[in-house]
Amino acid sequence: MLLLPFLAISQNSTEYGVFETANLIPNPGQISQFEKGLMEHNKKYHGEGPYGVRVYWIMNGPNTGSYHWSMGPFPWSSLDDGPAQKEGHDADWDKNIAPYTTANSGTESYWRARSEISRFPKDFTINKMSVDYWDIKRGKFEDAMKLVEKVNKVYAAKSPNEIWGIYTNEFASTKEGRDLAVISFFDKSAWLGQDNSIAKKYDEMNGAGSWAQFLKDWMDLTNGGETEIWVFRPDLSGISGDVKAAPQK
Repeated sequence: MLLLPFLAISQNSTEYGVFETANLIPNPGQISQFEKGLMEHNKKYHGEGPYGVRVYWIMNGPNTGSYHWSMGPFPWSSLDDGPAQKEGHDADWDKNIAPYTTANSGTESYWRARSEISRFPKDFTINKMSVDYWDIKRGKFEDAMKLVEKVNKVYAAKSPNEIWGIYTNEFASTKEGRDLAVISFFDKSAWLGQDNSIAKKYDEMNGAGSWAQFLKDWMDLTNGGETEIWVFRPDLSGISGDVKAAPQK
């Protein structure tokens, strides 16, 4: 999800990259009409630059069968000049997508890309993603992020080719319970059954028993979480799944 435009944002100003996302639920009997409208809309209005859109199909959990629509990254200052301001954009959505969705479709969120604790060490093409959402306890955000930084250092040292992104909800709510998203990218489903040996690697860097302490601390800081598996749908997206490597500190 980290694109070249985000690198330009981080290098040339104090602004940061944000993703606008929406969960779209099609009417079961109108999926083909929904997909056709979504594909044509994204190709027309979201086919380049920071307003480019990728679409993912969610394959498990409460949102199974819904479509995750993700635009960005873009700086907040550019939102007022986004595709929604273009003539015909909203009318096209209302005519060709909205009629084929359910009444509870379209919940939107804005996520900040945390490049300083994400790793994109090589060019790759998005295929599948494991998305871990975490509900952080009130007043514990900074403490939780410190633990995320420690895990990031372990992966950077022990699994340097692993690709992951860290994102935080710009308008998190206690009701939704989605404050932090940790996204891992993979190609083959067999990856889901592999042991990444994080406990061993963490102990090697931080001392025996440190992983057990990490888990205790993490449970003290969070109210739990959930995992979704997303499958990239290039046919419905405005841009490809190609992602450029980001410079590592």
